[in-house]
Amino acid sequence: MTRLRRAIDEAAGTLEQAGIDSAHVDAELLAAHAAGLDRGLLRFHEPDEPFYVHYRDLVEARSRRIPLQHLTESAAFGPLLLHVGPGVFIPRPETESLLEWALRQRLSPKPTIVDLCTGSGALAAALAAARHAAHVVAVEDSAEALRYARRNCAGLDVELVEADVTTPGLLSGYDGTVDLLVANPPYIPDGAVLDPEVADHDPAHALFGGPDGMRVIGPIVAIAARLLRSGGAVAVEHDDDTAASTVALFEESSAFAEVTSRRDLAGRPRFVTAMRKARDDGREWVANYGGVHT
Repeated sequence: MTRLRRAIDEAAGTLEQAGIDSAHVDAELLAAHAAGLDRGLLRFHEPDEPFYVHYRDLVEARSRRIPLQHLTESAAFGPLLLHVGPGVFIPRPETESLLEWALRQRLSPKPTIVDLCTGSGALAAALAAARHAAHVVAVEDSAEALRYARRNCAGLDVELVEADVTTPGLLSGYDGTVDLLVANPPYIPDGAVLDPEVADHDPAHALFGGPDGMRVIGPIVAIAARLLRSGGAVAVEHDDDTAASTVALFEESSAFAEVTSRRDLAGRPRFVTAMRKARDDGREWVANYGGVHT
């Protein structure tokens, strides 16, 4: 066994004792980060002494439940590697299910896409990177989060807007023109018990959505009704226990059809999708503009 493999095994033991479920994976990812290598290349690498000093520091920090993504300053999201750190919500794998759904939608040739509560810009950047003809408008009210979003969306057709998504008349210049609207808002009910990595390091403003977790989702449904073109599609992420409440908000609106609760890769209810009905301005409902077909 090489010295590096022994160090990784020891690190995994330390992290497991600290209560980290992904101890061995995290130990390898920290080693890869310290070595400046892809994880798969560790087996071919024998680092110098400064590596081991740096690696021990990283493992010690992770054992104090500092998020892995803060230590590596990055988070994988779909095909992207995003820049993250203190002050911004770390994108979760669960949201990739919403991204996959969004990428399956049929949009107009030069679509407008809106991402509300963009945080690090994860959804906005992933959608802009995949839909080169699209103009993406990403809204976030945290100046600190927008600092990360600007870096992650650099070079992409993403318009970043600093605003609270509950503001009346938000993005009124886009009324009736948006092909696709996505949102991963703060939706955890106030007072929920969270892992230390989340409770101590993710911004509370990006986590908690009021007593029932629905404080921001209601206004988002109203914004979607106003912004979406006829046949436009919307997807909103929600807490594990609020799928029915989110579906009810869409169904109570006369603006939406095909309201559907959808699950993430772990099988948990994760987001709700809907399609904008024909608008009352006389424009025909064009079903291939973002129709929900799956």
